Amino acid sequence: MTYQDYLNESAGGTNSAVTGTLSACVRASRSGLESNPDHHLWNNRGTWWCHFTLHRADYTAERIRVSLKTRDVEVARSRRDELLGSLAR
Repeated sequence: MTYQDYLNESAGGTNSAVTGTLSACVRASRSGLESNPDHHLWNNRGTWWCHFTLHRADYTAERIRVSLKTRDVEVARSRRDELLGSLAR
């Protein structure tokens, strides 16, 4: 599942064309994730969400929050990695 799919599902099917680069902390090596495996994740009433900052070419930034639609932290970590990996390309 791509970021757009996650975004579309969490936004009720709206198609927003989001392009840009991830913030420096997301692009950093995975050593940060080793010290905090739940980086960019938060649990809202049992459902895991991913949040990060997307920097655009016009020098604006957007905070992105996407529901990972799971109550399992291991699944949430996997979906976060897939989501951020697809954006880092």
